Amino acid sequence: MTRTCIRRSEVSSPAPASSLAERPSSSVHRFFVPEVRGRGLVELPTAETRHATRVLRLSSGESVTILDGQGGEFLGRLEVSGSETAHVRIESHRQHPTPETLVTLIQSVAKGPAMEGLIHRAVELGCGRLVPVISEHSVSRPDSASDKQSKWQSIAVEAAKQSGNPWRMTVELPESIRNWIARKEAFELLLVASLEAETQPPHVWLEEFYSKHQRAPRTMGILIGPEGDFSPSEYEAFRRAGARPFSLGPRVLRVETAATAALAVLQSLLCVR
Repeated sequence: MTRTCIRRSEVSSPAPASSLAERPSSSVHRFFVPEVRGRGLVELPTAETRHATRVLRLSSGESVTILDGQGGEFLGRLEVSGSETAHVRIESHRQHPTPETLVTLIQSVAKGPAMEGLIHRAVELGCGRLVPVISEHSVSRPDSASDKQSKWQSIAVEAAKQSGNPWRMTVELPESIRNWIARKEAFELLLVASLEAETQPPHVWLEEFYSKHQRAPRTMGILIGPEGDFSPSEYEAFRRAGARPFSLGPRVLRVETAATAALAVLQSLLCVR
């Protein structure tokens, strides 16, 4: 039995004859433009222009890629009009299929560099949404939720450009785990990485879902706790919410390791069975 990790029926706007398939999958230089209107000349945002001209020192005529964060990938040629203005003349466009499963990582906030690295790897592994939470045992507690969200969202965009992920991972405002539980967010499959005894390997829960529905879950949440693990009361709340506990092995993992391992394993299981 085989299952793909994209909905092939949702492919749109096939590339023309001079398509991306006839070139390398993307240029080395990628830029983020959230709304690409038309297929002619696209202006780069100021920050991206400065990066292109001052940091990368690119000049007119060089091949570049624009990502719009909504699955669109545009190849074109850079046209520089000074240090503050640059455009890309679009030559070809590819619309990537919508992921079959929207994966949300409900992640206990880790300390500075660990959280930043975690965000980067989550984007690389195709996570669609990040919900940072502060649990009972969390050591890191952000002072300014909005500032942190802005910074983490910027990191996610940079990670998408670096990795070539055409889908923008949404980073939400940090909130307490109690508030998140109270919202009763619905997922077709909710999993929690657990250090408790009663767990199953992640493939067991995916196979159970697939056997019942004959398809992959359209939405999947993955709960990852802090270094000190979730508290007993939090585990009880997750059970009441229908979360399935899964194990990542016999060792205690760092927060960023656990998140990376969980995403990698589950994405692999979603794509190939």
